[in-house]
Amino acid sequence: MSKKEKGKGNPDYNPTVELNIPDDQVWTYQVEGLAAPMIGKSVSNAKMKKILVVAVLVVAISLSIFFSVRTVHSNTFNFKELENGWEFVKFSNPGTYTELTIDYADGDESRPITEIHEYAFNCDDKLITINIGKSVEKIDAKAIYSVWNLQNIFVDKDNPYYCDLDGVLYNKDMTEIVCYPIDHDKYLRAKFGYTDLKDDKGKPMEELWGPTEKYDEAFFQKYNDEVRTYVLPETVEVLGKLSLNYANLTKVVLPEGLKRIEALAFFKATSLAEVVTATAEGEKKSLPDGLEYIGSDSFSYDQALTYMFIPASVKEIGHHAFWDTVYKEDGELKGVTEMHIEADEETFKSSVTTGDHWLPWYDSGPLKKTIPSVYSAERAE
Repeated sequence: MSKKEKGKGNPDYNPTVELNIPDDQVWTYQVEGLAAPMIGKSVSNAKMKKILVVAVLVVAISLSIFFSVRTVHSNTFNFKELENGWEFVKFSNPGTYTELTIDYADGDESRPITEIHEYAFNCDDKLITINIGKSVEKIDAKAIYSVWNLQNIFVDKDNPYYCDLDGVLYNKDMTEIVCYPIDHDKYLRAKFGYTDLKDDKGKPMEELWGPTEKYDEAFFQKYNDEVRTYVLPETVEVLGKLSLNYANLTKVVLPEGLKRIEALAFFKATSLAEVVTATAEGEKKSLPDGLEYIGSDSFSYDQALTYMFIPASVKEIGHHAFWDTVYKEDGELKGVTEMHIEADEETFKSSVTTGDHWLPWYDSGPLKKTIPSVYSAERAE
């Protein structure tokens, strides 16, 4: 029978249903599979039966919740036993975690976490704070990749392998920066009092990356100095893989003793306009003297950059190191339009190992061209 035949749209529909059963035979009426009605029968055990039913329901519901929680927990956290502890393999945020502490597998103190696997937090958009416990010995360079709203990574002071500097992750002796959280500038905005700022049209601070009617150039200079400039400690010798990728910075001050910029270190840090080196005489433009290695894709897509100087100390440059740092706008080349190289051409080509397309390309009619290299260049003032 169709739904229409059953419903009130049928003119023959009669909501009154009468069962033609004699009163003395009501007790015999039953639907197949169901017991006869308890008419005229004792109900002395009804209370006990109700208690049993309730007890069964409580047990069933409890077991259901227990196994549901177990399932959710196992889907949220994944661990692997190692010889020296436990590895934190994968975290799948159900949307409720904004802060997470990495110390023990399943909260069991007999199962200390010693390693964090690659992509353990890949593409999480809810986490704001990660706390690293004292037992963690190894964090894969890709472990905290694309954690979009991460503001801080704090490390237990008793951890002998890692530390943090105001929420930025370093190895213990601070010779390597491991991870500058992508949304660390939001934490700095709160720290320096730039919260709830909006322009005359109501746009939030996140969209105010240049002067407006309400906020002038001097305001934004101060704002960028306090929030979007990062000065690395002078102890740092290595910018780790992916260490400042996607960072919302306009300026980075590198230490004079920096030796290596690992792969993808500044990948898609698209606001980065200035890279300078801190020296005893003051800041110098671009990369430090003494730098030896520039990794693959280390500055890829950083189109806000306008100047790059390769010191003579550099011995290797990885593939696509400066990919897409030049572009055309209204027919004019912008970004890094020339590569300034301290060594002469013969020395550079004979002594420096370079990967494919390390120089950026740009469209030139039907062809693509690389930007010109200026050899024997002096560092710009």
